[in-house]
Amino acid sequence: MKLIVTEKNQTAKRIAEILSGGTAKHEGGPRSTVYSYDENGGEVKSVGMRGHVLQVDFPEEYRSWQEVEPRSLIDAEIIKTPKEKMLINTLKRLAKQADEVVIATDYDREGELIGSDIRDLIREVNPEAPITRARFSALTSKEINDAFNELGMLDENLARAGEARQDIDLIWGAALTRFISLASNRLWQKFLSAGRVQSPTLALLVDREAEIRAFVPEDFWQVKVTLSHGPDQFTARHKTDRFTEEAAARRAFDRIGSEGKVTDVKTRERTLNPPAPFNTTAFLTAASSLRVPPARAMDVAESLYSRGFISYPRVDNTVYPESLELDGVLRAIEGSDVVGPLAAELLAKGELKATRGKKFSTDHPPIYPTGTARRSALSDLEWKIYELIARRFMATLSEAAMARSTRVDVDLSGEPFVARGDVIVSEGFLHYYPYPRKKDDELPALSEGDTVNVVDKDLEAKQTQPPARYTEGVLIQKMEDLGLGTKSTRHNIIQSLVERGYVYGSPLKPSETGIAVSKALERHATMVTSPDMTSELERDMDAIVDGKQTFEVVVDRSREVLGKVLDVMEDKKEEISSEIKEGMRGDTVLGSCPDCEGELSIKTAKKSGKRFAGCRNYPDCTRTYPLPQRGGIMPMGETCEECGTPRIRVVTKGRRPWELCLDPDCPTKPKREAPPAQEKESDAPKAE
Repeated sequence: MKLIVTEKNQTAKRIAEILSGGTAKHEGGPRSTVYSYDENGGEVKSVGMRGHVLQVDFPEEYRSWQEVEPRSLIDAEIIKTPKEKMLINTLKRLAKQADEVVIATDYDREGELIGSDIRDLIREVNPEAPITRARFSALTSKEINDAFNELGMLDENLARAGEARQDIDLIWGAALTRFISLASNRLWQKFLSAGRVQSPTLALLVDREAEIRAFVPEDFWQVKVTLSHGPDQFTARHKTDRFTEEAAARRAFDRIGSEGKVTDVKTRERTLNPPAPFNTTAFLTAASSLRVPPARAMDVAESLYSRGFISYPRVDNTVYPESLELDGVLRAIEGSDVVGPLAAELLAKGELKATRGKKFSTDHPPIYPTGTARRSALSDLEWKIYELIARRFMATLSEAAMARSTRVDVDLSGEPFVARGDVIVSEGFLHYYPYPRKKDDELPALSEGDTVNVVDKDLEAKQTQPPARYTEGVLIQKMEDLGLGTKSTRHNIIQSLVERGYVYGSPLKPSETGIAVSKALERHATMVTSPDMTSELERDMDAIVDGKQTFEVVVDRSREVLGKVLDVMEDKKEEISSEIKEGMRGDTVLGSCPDCEGELSIKTAKKSGKRFAGCRNYPDCTRTYPLPQRGGIMPMGETCEECGTPRIRVVTKGRRPWELCLDPDCPTKPKREAPPAQEKESDAPKAE
């Protein structure tokens, strides 16, 4: 019997369907992940796991947070324990009967590590059967058949690099998390977390928030007019875009008469080049701009991949390999709704040439569509992601767009004004990928010497604005630029910051607890919040893949660095503890009490252990409000327009945050208090 082992159930099913020509059958009950078929008179079974079958941990004697010093975790033994016992039992039962085994996990560091763990489990019960490796980038018939016709071996360096990351993240995360949780007396479900990627990422958000809070706005004034030429109207601004003195702006405003003269017209055309192919970072950034959070976008992309609609979505590459048949991809999606006719248009043009990005690797091609999709067969979110990927692929095969920019200078009673227009004159790739397109702003046909009439004039008082907070998409790009995390982990790091209660909202805003933790670490253990150390470890792990460094050296080096970090933190433990506790107080204050204008804060009932909002002026003020008993609670810094009580945001793992005011009798309550509607299974975040 031949045994094929995959990373997920849907992948096992898809591979079995392809290799069997559609004759594979599901074995066992509804929870079974085994599929079987006959091949040349022999039996084949394809079985799916659920990601990692083993997880790393410390031995039992290290698990008591209050009895074991965080420092002792640095050199503690790391063991692997079963993560999915039922699936491991199924794997071993099938492995005993196998004459040969094919590992068909995703081809990246994580997938190679999972494959290595699967191999070790199989060897426990069947030390003789040959074990080979199938590598593929899409679950299409051609890719799967080619992969199983050209089987290789597991890449030991790739697996060891994945194992190094796993061990290093465990050591750093456990030691730092225990230290700050113990120092701030936040244990059990209220524990605080830190990590070698999480902490520098949080520091980016906290530093930006500090810039915003320290920002001092400056006043300025703008003068603009509405002009007409024949039946057409357009807007022009004073050539001095920002007046720093109101008196000067007022003088210019008062001088404006009823008409003016066009003094100059300049027109230029510019080329808008088509985008590079999608890698993971570019894809998640684009999805974020469509208001799809990166973690959700990746969940949906992985589902589409496992069902054969798109290629593997965890990639760095932005260059299509020469072996990828571009016309074949277009033919594969030609029958799809909406994007199908666009694919037919490109095919009709004949020769196809793709754009190239700056990042090239040979493990996987950039993300591209691989199969026909019907809108009715996908959820709204699945369709949105599929269409985004299909349109991006077609854009990379299209020609440049052309835009025409026009500048018109106008003299109004001696005051210089400028009008600008911008229109697309040739759609090019924007025909296929319209997302970055801005609305045309066309000026009327004007020539030097033309007279224009003043329809309206306006003097606006404004202030300079602080730097913008990071959106999730922009933050993922920033993390990549700084070498924080990997294509496979960045969206999960952001999600963990949200679930930990360190950040919230869109764009991302750090909570007072997040600020307190980050600032305390930044002041007393700079290496933890700096991206330099983390990106250096990433380079070390890349060196393992290339065979230039060993697993042992890289992990030992990270232990040594962590030891130095803890030396500093232990020396400053009292300061760290005090600063975190003081900072966290800001997240327990929900707002002003409507009865006495004192502070409403989160309190816990002594008898029931339930939390509630109570006034800090108790017993003089006895005002209380019920609170949700699950999830993190964060003040929003605003009050309800209806009832005047503070509004809060509730963050629960695996669900979208929801918002409500404190008054249970508020007329808005039925609308605001209800959690988000139940999501379709395909839309919901997957449990890791």
